[in-house]
Amino acid sequence: MGIGFFSRLKKKPRRSFDAEKKTPVLRCSICTGEQVAGFIDNETGIFEEERLIKNDGELSDFLAEYSLTDIKREY
Repeated sequence: MGIGFFSRLKKKPRRSFDAEKKTPVLRCSICTGEQVAGFIDNETGIFEEERLIKNDGELSDFLAEYSLTDIKREY
């Protein structure tokens, strides 16, 4: 008897970021509605894209993965 697909799935470990150096941001397009989660470097102001957010579930996963309760939205 084989091992099922779902038994091989593992929970993703929580990731971390340096809150003093980076700010979590959700960039939202007014025209297309596209949302991209990532981090802005506080020193350089450069946005580092982490992932495309297609629905509320993916946003919840991103927040949980980085132990965030809220995220700043940027348009």
